[in-house]
Amino acid sequence: MRDVSGRTLADLDPFAIFDAEAARLDAFFSGLDADGWGRPSRCRGWSVRDVLAHLAGEELYNHACLDDALEELFARLEREGVTGGYDAFNEWCVRRRRGLPVEQVLAEWREKNAETRRHMRELGRDALLPTSVGPYPVGLQTFHYASEYATHADDVGAPVAEEEREGRLRWRTRVGRFALAERGAAVRVEETDGALLVRGAGHEMLLSPHTFVEATVGRLPGGKIPAELAAVLRVLA
Repeated sequence: MRDVSGRTLADLDPFAIFDAEAARLDAFFSGLDADGWGRPSRCRGWSVRDVLAHLAGEELYNHACLDDALEELFARLEREGVTGGYDAFNEWCVRRRRGLPVEQVLAEWREKNAETRRHMRELGRDALLPTSVGPYPVGLQTFHYASEYATHADDVGAPVAEEEREGRLRWRTRVGRFALAERGAAVRVEETDGALLVRGAGHEMLLSPHTFVEATVGRLPGGKIPAELAAVLRVLA
């Protein structure tokens, strides 16, 4: 039986990891000029500035979870004509901030995300958080947030210090494996000689940890691995 309780992540501190990825993005955003903000990101159709707008807008959902106010958020989105799930919500968040000064959007994100991180740490990893899919442990939700921040940091090209790379890749690999188990994905993943042996969707492949992580967050170029396997592995995007 697959363990989806989060025990496999018990020795990791989700709050410290989330703080580190938020700090990475903040440091990167703080040094951008106009050309940097306008540069394309890895998110199709989004500039670096659009990624920031997405992160700032996403705090509406994060705070609604923390305040147990999801019904109010969903009612607001309905009034705004936002339908179509998370993709529509994300595009709405980006669109409504495109006319604002980037300094204002950056300040909004800094303030709201700092509140999210502080509140989640205060609640503790075992507390239950209201989410769109029901009550969910704060610690595990924080791992999901941290994974998204790490992905977007890579999307915009935020630098990772050499001494961070190994540890960062290790926790991202573990969170990816947990997410696959949590989703009940029809895939088996085993560590072997520093690589990951992946069996699923009729395929068996040996992947590097980097390739595995990129697959779990939906960032592998087409053709890198079979499309059927890529679809099964994409659980954090």
